[in-house]
Amino acid sequence: MKSYWKIILFFVLVIIVISGGLFYYMSRGLDSGSELPINNVNLSDLEDGTYTGTYQGGRWSNTVEVTIKDNKILDIKVTDDVMISQSEVMDKILNRVIDRQRVDVDVISEATVTSKAYLKAIERALSK
Repeated sequence: MKSYWKIILFFVLVIIVISGGLFYYMSRGLDSGSELPINNVNLSDLEDGTYTGTYQGGRWSNTVEVTIKDNKILDIKVTDDVMISQSEVMDKILNRVIDRQRVDVDVISEATVTSKAYLKAIERALSK
């Protein structure tokens, strides 16, 4: 009977350790991501073409391709998405950038870090 409780205790401890590690991994970078500054880019300085930018931020890492024509953002494609992607968040933030022709747009409520991760990748693409 004692070894039965030892096995149960072992599995409970394993579950606690795995849960703690998963929580740490999923929340790592949350604070720094929410404080990430997004700077606007002068589109008049850019030649027509497609620009690639990447943001490295743990599970929020992503890569985008931004197409510029006549000093306007025509299209933004996410070529390497964040780990836990939500298409509605991605679509809203990319559409805001295209509609307003600015990188420093308002983030999506309850998706601040994800929004800023996309915006930072766009900023980096257009800042080269």
